[in-house]
Amino acid sequence: MPRFGMVIDTRKCVGCMDCVVACQTENDVPRGYCRDWIVTELRGEFPQLAMEIRSERCNHCDNSPCVDCCPTGASHVEEVGKTVQVTAGKCIGCKACIAACPYGARYVHPEGYVDKCTFCAHRVKDDLDPACVSVCPTHCMTFGDLDDPKSAVSRLLRSRSNHTLLREAGTGPRVVYLT
Repeated sequence: MPRFGMVIDTRKCVGCMDCVVACQTENDVPRGYCRDWIVTELRGEFPQLAMEIRSERCNHCDNSPCVDCCPTGASHVEEVGKTVQVTAGKCIGCKACIAACPYGARYVHPEGYVDKCTFCAHRVKDDLDPACVSVCPTHCMTFGDLDDPKSAVSRLLRSRSNHTLLREAGTGPRVVYLT
């Protein structure tokens, strides 16, 4: 079974937000909400500054606190791909998963359930990339099986230094940023 993940090359990301718009369009995300977003982080002290632009979303963690705390099982791990998903009809909108997520990746949909990035599971099952990956003009995003040493994501991770967000949280995030 695959274990899906995403690798994002921060040297290529220009912060254009095409990924955000593609996600909103593909997934009918209500106006004013988003499943992914762009972050610009400036590090260092002048004149030695470094800027990282990155596209962020749910990290589909290996150790997902949002799944562990869900009282109804609405937040769960799918067997295929091991992605973290939400079943809207089971969600009671208690927001426990929102509080548990260290990445701020969830929001309450206007219809009352919690929503988040799904890695476009509906597209992936048809062997398509997530919408964000498919529209990126700089091709900074790569999606695939992290456990397949021959996959594009695995090859990228071996090729360059990389990091995840909040590694210290112990969640095992599967969105990885090349530096």
